[in-house]
Amino acid sequence: MSESLHVDSEHGVLRITIDRQARMNAIDLATMAELAEAITAAATEPTTRVIVLTGAGKAFCTGADLAAAAAAGGNEATPELVMDTANSVIRAIVDSPLPVIAQVNGPAAGVGASIALAADLIYAADDTYLLLPFTSIGLMPDGGATAMVAAAMGRARAAEMALLGARLPAGEAAAAGLITGSVPAADLTEHVDTVAAKLATGPRRALELTKAAINAATLSELDGALAREKHGQTELLTSADFLEGMTAMLTRRAPNFAGAPRPIADPA
Repeated sequence: MSESLHVDSEHGVLRITIDRQARMNAIDLATMAELAEAITAAATEPTTRVIVLTGAGKAFCTGADLAAAAAAGGNEATPELVMDTANSVIRAIVDSPLPVIAQVNGPAAGVGASIALAADLIYAADDTYLLLPFTSIGLMPDGGATAMVAAAMGRARAAEMALLGARLPAGEAAAAGLITGSVPAADLTEHVDTVAAKLATGPRRALELTKAAINAATLSELDGALAREKHGQTELLTSADFLEGMTAMLTRRAPNFAGAPRPIADPA
């Protein structure tokens, strides 16, 4: 693992920590790829029974590292590769036979929110929030968020969160059923450790089949969502509106979106 990702294993619990604190744990392409690999590899370890995902410092993950992409001249990777890599993280979490807990210790935004929401159990500090800010920079939600948010709290709330890009405090997210629980920040690690320890001593095959059954019943649209998001985001990542949105964000000014809407064929 690189310095951006820490993996620690103890008593059957694999804890994966995103550590890019200088960027509020905004995640670059290499770290996303490593994260997917670490989650996938965990299932092959017979002593690993549960995975905990969290962030170092003050944030869980604040999305894709747009500053790094801008510094690379926008040529860090093709839009298709960016989307495939992000989708591989979501698929790794959902498809893992192991229970995955998201310990949301700070803001979870953009694809960081999607990563958290893909987990089976999501516990957030009561003083933090989730955010889908994509439209504010000329993009659409990705990482399966268009399916997972609607599956958890309904179409109307999902549309509000995705279209308006407003922060959703942890307490409201828990009340709406989007996350498992909102926990006092000082108690979050202890709470997650207790839950993880219980899962680590549980019946592995029964937990695996239970997870698979729940996901099959509630996330049947995930594959279609990932495909639609890749199709739409690939276009948007090369649009004038995204260039304007990213420039405005990096220079701390309000964006001026002038791009004309264009119909997009649905691949599904």
